[in-house]
Amino acid sequence: MIPDHEFIKNPSVPGPTAMEVRCLLMCLADPRKGDIAVDVGCGTGGVTLELSRRAGRVYAIDKSPDAISTTEMNLKKHGLGDNVTLICGDAVEALSEIDALDIAVIGGSGGRLGEILEVVTDKLRDGGRILITSILLETRCEAVKCLRELGFNVNITELSITRGRVLERGTMMVSKNPIAVIYTENQIKILR
Repeated sequence: MIPDHEFIKNPSVPGPTAMEVRCLLMCLADPRKGDIAVDVGCGTGGVTLELSRRAGRVYAIDKSPDAISTTEMNLKKHGLGDNVTLICGDAVEALSEIDALDIAVIGGSGGRLGEILEVVTDKLRDGGRILITSILLETRCEAVKCLRELGFNVNITELSITRGRVLERGTMMVSKNPIAVIYTENQIKILR
């Protein structure tokens, strides 16, 4: 995993996704060299970079030009990106242009999670995986509801990351916001 401090950051762009969360995402997504993956709401590009190191083809989508630019800078910094297509625009429109997917990681939906999941489900090959990261309780509920309605078995794991900061007198533990990962099991799609 690329450490968080190794990413170029932009104050107007969220991220990077914490290293511990990226580690769990890569474990659950289990990307392979032949896989086609998408990172929706790529932000700083933390998940995009990790997918780029493991999958065959990666599409990084964000509606923010600053996010796409920051992701591109991080790809260049780490010598990655030959297998990455950066798309600045609406996620639903961008996803409709992609033929097939094995992995979809959704870190930002712009309030259109249900629509995004419908398009992803139509593009997902058998055995494909969907992973959604969420800091909002409402997104967690919406993700579980939408995925179940689309016929998936759904799991959810919440992470609370606390990192030590060494001070003169000792080590202070500093907590980050909890984040949930809502994900589907590797499965054959259930026909709707």
